[in-house]
Amino acid sequence: MDNQSHNFQEGPNTSGPKRSGGSKTMVVALVAALIGGGVGGGAAYWGFSQKGQDLGVVNTTKSAGTTQVSNVSVNQSSASETAFAKVKGAVVSVVNLQKAQSTSSGLDDFGDLFGGSGSSSSNSNSNKSSSSSLEEYSEGSGVIYQKKDGTAYIVTNNHVVAGSDELEVILSDGTKIKAKLVGTDSVSDLAVLSIDGSKVNTVASFGDSNAIKAGQTVLAIGSPLGSEYASSVTQGIVSAKSRTIDVQDEETGQTTGQATVIQTDAAINSGNSGGALINLSGQVVGINSMKLSTGSSDSSTATIEGMGFAIPSNEVVTIINQLVANGKVVRPALGVTVRDLSSVTATQQQSVLKLPSSVTGGVVIAGFTSESIAKKAGLKQYDVIVGVDNTNVTGLADLHTALYKHKIGDTVTLHYYRGGKKQSVSLKLTQTTSQLSESQTTKN
Repeated sequence: MDNQSHNFQEGPNTSGPKRSGGSKTMVVALVAALIGGGVGGGAAYWGFSQKGQDLGVVNTTKSAGTTQVSNVSVNQSSASETAFAKVKGAVVSVVNLQKAQSTSSGLDDFGDLFGGSGSSSSNSNSNKSSSSSLEEYSEGSGVIYQKKDGTAYIVTNNHVVAGSDELEVILSDGTKIKAKLVGTDSVSDLAVLSIDGSKVNTVASFGDSNAIKAGQTVLAIGSPLGSEYASSVTQGIVSAKSRTIDVQDEETGQTTGQATVIQTDAAINSGNSGGALINLSGQVVGINSMKLSTGSSDSSTATIEGMGFAIPSNEVVTIINQLVANGKVVRPALGVTVRDLSSVTATQQQSVLKLPSSVTGGVVIAGFTSESIAKKAGLKQYDVIVGVDNTNVTGLADLHTALYKHKIGDTVTLHYYRGGKKQSVSLKLTQTTSQLSESQTTKN
């Protein structure tokens, strides 16, 4: 989901010690000047003056080298601290393990080159084929949200576990446990894992994401840059309760849908994906998923800070319940292959599609899958869909978003152009995305 100017996909941390070219952490020292002023500064100065001391200077009769730590302590109980303590134990690191890539040259070949055929070399090769066949590919975060019948369930991002050959979860106390993949959903970028719950002591609860407001304080908890920084917490606010962003196919780069997410300025870094965004009651209101950042090293490009996004908890709950029940999310489909109208030249829009000049957006039907409900309803190749019910369709993202709001069995009305004339047809959504097959696609 990357493009040249912005990166909308916040991937898991891939800076493990076994991968070359990993991320480097730059520690920047910030020098802050303390400036007293206004009511606060005046009150502080008055306090020191009453004791006959200069502001910032302590007179002492002790000799040099006898400085001691003050016995004055601050007893501060904050909502942020309480909320973090409540959820901390439920946020875990998720390790994506993949098979090591074999090489035809390099250090691994030196054993044969120097005659390393002894028993120790043989044992080393044997160990590599068994215990070293998997290596850490990336790390992300996850949230334990349920414990039932000895099994604990964890929600994370789909992109955190994508391509894994094995998964490992590291609890907040450092305990490592093998995890089983229950189900994934690339559309919502969510996944559910299960682990042995015998060592799980904390389970997070979900809050109502519809109840949050812009300006509300939130905390992001996760493992930025990997498990080395596990249980890191950052504080920010809800920058926007409902922000619509495009979702792109990672392989083709084509926009395939739109996601409604929570925008926050709480720091979300590589490895935070799948972690918790919580309110000050310690409830999970979102699953951290991505950030907006510059994708260019050009100094003229504006630096983007404090733009992170989380999947709202209400959507998360809907998706993970389906993943646990079915291992997948069932969504309705029309049984068509389409192209954005914007990819068709103006000449073809007039000569082939015969569209009025007033039509500037839509999706063009290129073909149908076997048993297509759209084809049965009378739609044809080169029809241009411009609406679903009362929702305008300007591209593939709009079409998917409108359809995915419905359940299997719902009836929708499609608005489309054919031969320059606008028409409408109602059809019942009986076909699912899992039933579609590219091999079954036909032209008409």
